[in-house]
Amino acid sequence: MNYEIDNLDRQILAELRRDARVSFQDIARRLLVSGGTVHVRVQKMREAGVIKGFKVILDPEKLGFDVCAFIGINLHNARDYPVVMEKLKGLPEITEIHYTTGSYSIFVKVLTESTRGLHQFLVEKLQKIDEIQSTETFISLDRPVEGKVPI
Repeated sequence: MNYEIDNLDRQILAELRRDARVSFQDIARRLLVSGGTVHVRVQKMREAGVIKGFKVILDPEKLGFDVCAFIGINLHNARDYPVVMEKLKGLPEITEIHYTTGSYSIFVKVLTESTRGLHQFLVEKLQKIDEIQSTETFISLDRPVEGKVPI
């Protein structure tokens, strides 16, 4: 379904992004439209796939994950991608996987409890995947913007 969002849809999305638990009626009051209008718009955006779902956003640090790292991965051969992808999906430390252009075949985001945990992840899990040729790790020091999508 090809759905073209307008200014009202953008405003609704901004409200939902601020707090996905806000009622449609509260959004309607803020935007000076009816609750039914908000409900219909959200339903249409869900059906079109603009809104994929609603989720809880966890604070990794409060759950004990103090280290966030990004790892660039190079494969021995491009045809190894499907096999490596399945292996990576099975590693709980990996929170995002991106198939990329540029210096790396794959770029992943990893959360661990400590630098020791990151080291163990690299040595005991990631670098034991035979299809991986090399990796380069970048530790994140801060994340001033997170989960932002321009609307």
